[in-house]
Amino acid sequence: MILHLSDLHFGTEKPECMWAIQQFCQQHQIEAVVASGDLTQRARYAQFFACKQFLESLKRPYIVVPGNHDIPLYHLWNRVFSPFTRYKLFFDNLENVLETEHFYLVGVNSIRRRYHTRGHISLEQIQRVDEQLKAAPKNKLKLVIAHQPFYTPPNDPHGVKDCPVQGRLALEQWSKHGLNGLLHGHLHVPAAYDLNQIYQLGAAHPVWDIHAGTATSYRLHDNLPNSFNVIDHHMDVRHYFFNAVSQQFEQKP
Repeated sequence: MILHLSDLHFGTEKPECMWAIQQFCQQHQIEAVVASGDLTQRARYAQFFACKQFLESLKRPYIVVPGNHDIPLYHLWNRVFSPFTRYKLFFDNLENVLETEHFYLVGVNSIRRRYHTRGHISLEQIQRVDEQLKAAPKNKLKLVIAHQPFYTPPNDPHGVKDCPVQGRLALEQWSKHGLNGLLHGHLHVPAAYDLNQIYQLGAAHPVWDIHAGTATSYRLHDNLPNSFNVIDHHMDVRHYFFNAVSQQFEQKP
């Protein structure tokens, strides 16, 4: 199974949540860790360093993608001409692939300075990921990681303004070649939606849009506790929430 973290927002992290995640990894057979963006609060060196140290401490293979908080906000020169310099100093490439026993994980950078909150997926990215999915082992679950969600429900106040431009086009293309799901953060609210049913994609299996809450930050939304997702090799998604009394992440009944 994989551990899906998001919106760590280092610079606003809670040590008790970090410790609980470390304990969780020691107690469970985690194949890999996914961190779907907003690793930092303000894209500062110290925040990237702290995030890198934390992910290394989990002692599992991991894959990350940038979030809109991972490019400079106030340093306008860097924001325009070198927005990902600090991110790449610690995490190298903006887009990586990680293959485990049961999963084929593809990272996609949806962050653009012109679409700071909403994000964007280019035609080149759509084509490249499509080729990767076609070449992926057929016996593995294929998941794409991007910071912004590809779907929000009609009653969600964020609406499509927080879904990446051309995300729907990407979804329609990728679902033709075995995509099982997409992993996101951004909204700080855990959820899972079957986009095969919602959009009638015609895939032979569900295509899940899986949202994660904030795993370690005190920047909580909707009065929800810190949380993360666990996804097993049957594509079952379980949400775990931080219990302030037990100081552990516990599965929602």
